Amino acid sequence: MKNANFNKICLLPSAISELFAEVPEKGKITITDRYGLKAALLNNTLSKDEEDSINRLLHSVRQGRLKIVDEL
Repeated sequence: MKNANFNKICLLPSAISELFAEVPEKGKITITDRYGLKAALLNNTLSKDEEDSINRLLHSVRQGRLKIVDEL
């Protein structure tokens, strides 16, 4: 079995609100943005407002207003 000690990914308290403000302006979600969202979801300590912000971003992707890109 591989080493069971994984580094815990932690976000800054303002990371979700910053992503929510910056991503629509750029019109795309980058790999870095996706990792930030993934870490926030896995952390399982999101406020209702943060969950709503993530859901709005995902809705924008589904509607074609945001693109998912493989760049940093």
